[in-house]
Amino acid sequence: MLIVQQSTPAHSYMRSEAKVRSNLIDHWHVSILRNGRTWTEVAGYVSEGEPGKVELRSLGHPFRGRSTEARTLSLYLPRELLFAVPASSEIKNNVALSGTYTKLLIEYLDGVEANLPRLAAVDLPYVVQTTRDMILTCVSASASNIVAPEQHSTLALMERVRRFVQRNLMSPDLTTDRICRELGVSRTRLYQVFEPDGGVHHYIQRRRLLSAHAALSDVSNRQQIVDIAFAVGFSSAAHFSRAFSKEFGYSPREARNVAVPLYLGHAVAPVSEVESAHSFDKWLKTLGHSR
Repeated sequence: MLIVQQSTPAHSYMRSEAKVRSNLIDHWHVSILRNGRTWTEVAGYVSEGEPGKVELRSLGHPFRGRSTEARTLSLYLPRELLFAVPASSEIKNNVALSGTYTKLLIEYLDGVEANLPRLAAVDLPYVVQTTRDMILTCVSASASNIVAPEQHSTLALMERVRRFVQRNLMSPDLTTDRICRELGVSRTRLYQVFEPDGGVHHYIQRRRLLSAHAALSDVSNRQQIVDIAFAVGFSSAAHFSRAFSKEFGYSPREARNVAVPLYLGHAVAPVSEVESAHSFDKWLKTLGHSR
């Protein structure tokens, strides 16, 4: 989990379709306004943010919006963190949660923010898991999570496919035909939905490569490279090596020396002001199982 404290003047913002295609990051962004207001549009639906609400948004979909002068606390959570929890199926993109449980979540995050300098590395997994559980409780309890189905039909299908792919990532028969059959969607519709990602096959391959990268970068994982390739669904070691090198710019063997944060908690050393301009993008890419 990445926590960001931010003060900004009035501004507009956008994550374009081109950016989503070129940068396969699909973390959940959780935003809490201390003051100010925001308006964010996804697929024609506008979510309004204000103090007392918690906004949830997926970086896996394009969005655009504007903000008044504001102070914000943002959390970025890898999709894998929420994926294994059944209640995560209730999460809809671009919603503003409110109510009693949301108020409790905000108060809890106020405490986390205030105590960040005093938290030890051993505390971090518990903080992350508690945060996840409280977010899911808010999602289940908040009436504001109810959004017109027609406004989210495409996004809802993308979420179903993303979850199905992640759940069956290690299966060698994860094909377009199987996805269509098991999710009850036509091939044409599936291709339309995943065209921004370069197609369904391309999306599946990139998720497999990201999973392999996480395994190779885990210092506790001493599996052979070929075993990791087969484990994430590749049928050929040579094909895996070529695809991996093309995606990341270095070989699977070199990835053994690339450090990736641990799954639930990892202490990161402070950076200098010179480095800080580049640190956010680096931290976001290495969050969870993403590059």
